[in-house]
Amino acid sequence: MGHSAAVWDFRAATELTKDWNGIDQVVLRTPQGASARVSLHGAQVTSWRNEHGEELLFTSSKTVSSKAPKAIRGGIPICFPQFGNCGSLERHGFARNRMWSIDENPPPLPPNDSRGKSFVDLLLKSSEEDVRYWPHSFEFRLRVCLTTNGDLTLISRIRNINGKPFSFSFAYHTYLLVSDISEIRIEGLETLDYLDNLSQKERFTEQGDAITFESEVDRLYLSSPNIIAVLDHERKRTFIIRKEGLPDVGKLSIVCCSMVISLILVTPLFLVCAAVWNPWEKKSKSMVDLGDEEYKHMLCVDGAVIEKPVNLKPGEEWTGRIQLSVVGSSFCSDRLGFR
Repeated sequence: MGHSAAVWDFRAATELTKDWNGIDQVVLRTPQGASARVSLHGAQVTSWRNEHGEELLFTSSKTVSSKAPKAIRGGIPICFPQFGNCGSLERHGFARNRMWSIDENPPPLPPNDSRGKSFVDLLLKSSEEDVRYWPHSFEFRLRVCLTTNGDLTLISRIRNINGKPFSFSFAYHTYLLVSDISEIRIEGLETLDYLDNLSQKERFTEQGDAITFESEVDRLYLSSPNIIAVLDHERKRTFIIRKEGLPDVGKLSIVCCSMVISLILVTPLFLVCAAVWNPWEKKSKSMVDLGDEEYKHMLCVDGAVIEKPVNLKPGEEWTGRIQLSVVGSSFCSDRLGFR
């Protein structure tokens, strides 16, 4: 972990502390006052605050009081090597429930991925326990960066150190904090095909000019565009999400990668899917780690590889990146060019 002394002042720090369960966590800060917290349990980002100290990620109040070690509901869980229940492993894979280590000597990344940023590099290697359930050897490196303007970037690098190929699905299962889910609009997914998990993954085509929320939503949008905007007028903010190597937008739902305001998801053309999910009232009441009314304040828009898993030959490495930014509500989504 580190920071650039040429850019940061004393307020820009990378600090190793303990969370409420006594688990090691890394705190990243910027000179302007933005911060992020990353737990070594699951390499999960549990907090992202702007320069005013306002929280941008949703975390369930019931999660905070849960016993460790356990992946919390909220923040940005890492789903690997399986997303959801689409395989024989535990839901969302085992990476989110493993202890990661700080990688003091990671392989180099491009200069733009470290210059002018506070960051930490985390490492997960396959264990004997993992191999019993998923018989493949891998190295998973994650860099979490916080820029001077408060943007949050996660870069995952997964290498096959096995003697045979393997495949996996992956997602940044991002929970962004929203003011009121019933007032949120998502733009950029109109006219796209999606698989509806509430209808046995039947394929539909999005008909509206924007996605709004009036009930539970659990969809995987296919061939998603470069940009998705999530608008939260009450908070007067717009989230911008840029992703690479993540063809799917997984799970559009009331727990989403779309902030307490407006969210824009930016993806290269080769990124195919977007997952959107929100449990809504009835399902949230059956979830032991979610308050009955908390569904109103969360939205999940996942940068993901789900529909077509990644296939890695021995020695190959896959990289997937997501960048989260927040701008004012005056930022016009039409300028982003997805219309």
